[in-house]
Amino acid sequence: MNKRRSFIKKAAMGTTAITLGVPAMSMSAKSYRRVLGANDRINMCVIGVRGQGYGHLRRWAGLSKDDNVLVKTVCDVDESLWDERVKTVEEIQGSAPGTEFDMRRVFDDQDIDAVSIATPNHWHALATIWAVQAGKDVYVEKPCSHNIYEGRKMVEAARKYDRIVQVGFQNRSIQNVRKAIQLLHDGGLGDIYMAKGMCYKPRDSFGIAPDSEPPKELHYDLWLGPAAWRPYNEKKGHYNWHWHWATGNGDIGNQGPHQFDIARWGLNKDEHPIKVSSFGGYYKYGPDECSQETANTQTALIEYADGKMLEFEVRGLYTMGEGSMDVKIGNLFYGTEGWMEINGSTWKTYMGRDNEPGPSSESEEEGVDLGYLAAPGGGGHYSNFIAAVRSRNKSDLTCDIEQGFHSTALPLLSNISYQLGRTLEFDGKSEKFVNDMEADKMLTRDYRKPYVVESQV
Repeated sequence: MNKRRSFIKKAAMGTTAITLGVPAMSMSAKSYRRVLGANDRINMCVIGVRGQGYGHLRRWAGLSKDDNVLVKTVCDVDESLWDERVKTVEEIQGSAPGTEFDMRRVFDDQDIDAVSIATPNHWHALATIWAVQAGKDVYVEKPCSHNIYEGRKMVEAARKYDRIVQVGFQNRSIQNVRKAIQLLHDGGLGDIYMAKGMCYKPRDSFGIAPDSEPPKELHYDLWLGPAAWRPYNEKKGHYNWHWHWATGNGDIGNQGPHQFDIARWGLNKDEHPIKVSSFGGYYKYGPDECSQETANTQTALIEYADGKMLEFEVRGLYTMGEGSMDVKIGNLFYGTEGWMEINGSTWKTYMGRDNEPGPSSESEEEGVDLGYLAAPGGGGHYSNFIAAVRSRNKSDLTCDIEQGFHSTALPLLSNISYQLGRTLEFDGKSEKFVNDMEADKMLTRDYRKPYVVESQV
């Protein structure tokens, strides 16, 4: 944050503390946000504004009134998106943002305090590292990285440059989900020995196409970024990048990271697993029907050092849901006294051999104050990020980059096992596989200059 904004922040904080008659440092992050909201605007840029990034634009612009956030710049390598996105932001916040196709110019802009990254997966890490090196705080979409190596470099960069970095695991800021996890951590179902995540999303073939020249509005070299050069192909670009290894991580690394995160959170594991086995395939459609490289049906079995298990399933064709709520995108937890199902922000528990209904998201909580379960900022994941940007305290984040990296690592490790076709042992301290040079090579990638995640960030 630049000196001008830092000065305003300190001045506003000191003046208000005197007015209220309390020491400045005793104020909560939520109070701090309210005080500064009227005095200190946070200028943001959203990088990558197709799909999820369009949602980012609307959410950040929607915070303009209550949180004094301004979307100053829209950044995307596809200029054909600019007019509509600028118009949308202007309608929401009352002023039009500028536009840019090269994120490096955004990082050079001293008036931008924070960036929101919703690019394809292969750009998440480098964009984050460049941003924090330029003094920006960062909100980055899941999975936070395309491979294990660059995820660790993101953590190192965030710490070295003392920046606030939030990963877009939004469930961590949903009070109902926080309540469910708290029940698990408090022993409400006994000892939790297994968690399951589910991604049951039917995916049809998106077809094939010949290589061609990129559209004139698309800065294709920048779109490829760290990935190896390849000719432009419309079936490997917008959105379909998810299903090609150079740019995406399949559905296990698309929707999957959200449920991996909840599963690891419920197991209370702030560590890497010791063993992973993943298998599956791309069924129904052949290479003459679709260029997809990743699996549409995939199972991952993960073990932690104490023997606790995490199971994950991708079903991309036709299937039923699981549990009493027909859960298709959600989680199951199994404890020594009962089990839990989570479907969005709704959850239920069942106790003992007879599956007697236990606590649920709809349970009566008369006389119980659940305010302590609310995320700092009080308005969801985006407001939580803004609250932490203002407090300068990474512990205010519900999903700091370290947490986001540990959850991101689970689908990334699973994909390595899937691609190699065998079970792998992992050393979480060194973040290397055990005596497996072939697998270790897949922890990183060959970066295309100048888009390199350096070893020294």
